[in-house]
Amino acid sequence: MSKISIVLIAAVVIGAALFAVRGFAADESALPQVGQQAPNFTLNSQEGKPVSLDNFRGKWVVLYFYPKDMTTGCTIEAHNFQHDQDKFQKVNAVILGVSVDSVDSHKQFCAKDGLNFTLLSDEEKKVVAQYGSLGSYAGFKIANRNTFLIDPQGKIVKVWTKVDPSHHSEEVLTALNQIEAQH
Repeated sequence: MSKISIVLIAAVVIGAALFAVRGFAADESALPQVGQQAPNFTLNSQEGKPVSLDNFRGKWVVLYFYPKDMTTGCTIEAHNFQHDQDKFQKVNAVILGVSVDSVDSHKQFCAKDGLNFTLLSDEEKKVVAQYGSLGSYAGFKIANRNTFLIDPQGKIVKVWTKVDPSHHSEEVLTALNQIEAQH
C-alpha cells in the first residue's frame, strides 16, 4: 500500500470517528442535565393508577428507564433494585422504573418477579423522549437504559447513560450515599 492510500484511509477513519462522536454527543445533549429541574410527568403504574413525579417532592427519586419487561438485562436490573430497596428507603429514596411497555405487562413483570416498587408505563413514549432516552431495537421504539437521580427539591443531581444492569443499583446507592454524606 502506498503512503497516500494509508493517509487517505486514516483520514476516512478519523472523519468517521469524529462524525460518530459528534452524533453521540448530539444524542446525549437531549438528556436533561445535572442541575436542571427534572421534567414533571404523570404516567400509569403497574396498578393502573396515575403517578406524578411531583408526588415524590421531599424524597430522592431514582428514575430509571429500561428497554423491556421480562428480558434478561431488565430483569437483572429490576431484581437488584428490589434487593436494595430497603437501603434506598433508609435514605428517603424511591425507585421508579419506566419503559414503553403496557400497564398489563408491568403488572405481569411485578407478579412474576416479586417486584414491589413502582413501574410506569409510557406507551406513548412522551416521557422517554422528554428524558432523552428514546431508542430503537430491531425496528421497535424502546427506552434506553438511562437513570436520573433527582433530589428532594426536584433537581437532577446525577445522570447515568447506557448503564450495566448487573451492578447499577449499587452505583446509584454509592452516589446517593456520597451526596448525602456531603450535606
